[in-house]
Amino acid sequence: MNIEIIPAIDIIDGKCVRLSQGDYDQKKVYNESPVEVARQMEDAGIRRLHVVDLDGAASHHIVNYRVLEQIATRTRLVIDFGGGVKSDEDLRIAFESGAQMVTGGSIAVQQPDTFGRWIEKYGSERIILGADVKEGKIAVNGWKEESAFDLLPFIENYINKGITQVICTDISRDGMLQGPATELYREILARFPDLKLIASGGVSRMDDLIALDEAGLSGVIFGKALYEGRISLEEIKSLL
Repeated sequence: MNIEIIPAIDIIDGKCVRLSQGDYDQKKVYNESPVEVARQMEDAGIRRLHVVDLDGAASHHIVNYRVLEQIATRTRLVIDFGGGVKSDEDLRIAFESGAQMVTGGSIAVQQPDTFGRWIEKYGSERIILGADVKEGKIAVNGWKEESAFDLLPFIENYINKGITQVICTDISRDGMLQGPATELYREILARFPDLKLIASGGVSRMDDLIALDEAGLSGVIFGKALYEGRISLEEIKSLL
């Protein structure tokens, strides 16, 4: 398999949780210690981790940077971090706390000049575009609001500004274990064949990972399938 396996650790109150369709009222705590979870993943051969500060996404500034720092100092995982990174100060804190990459979603919609400046300053290896989509429109602020932006023109605009990596989450599928939006991803890659597209949302079994690999995705982010035992770390290890 060529696709990069990227487990997600979503954090609320310093704990490892998962939501369903981004709904904070549908929260399930899986582990009190995100660091313990990250170490288990590293032991299984995982190299990259997607860490989301859900408190940060809801409060419009980085919150759980201490947890990020703990994971970064106690593992060798490459961490891409998102959630609440809305200012130069948030970005500085994220990088100083150990993130190698930062994903910007809401800021790319609401402060395009700032996000464009980050791309120029840090480059496309460190700045990832988060394209969270609901019924074809980009969603912002912890998925609570839809914007007026259509998905494909939104991505194209940032490719023209230098973005090479995009994490695309189909919100309707996130945490639902009903399969990823493979056809949507095929559509994106047909339009932008050189894009490093990372799928997120809906992965429920090993076959989903294989289908996304065959569709040409660069990476896949998933969490609930792992925490619910639908996919085991042993199975992932066999793919690496």
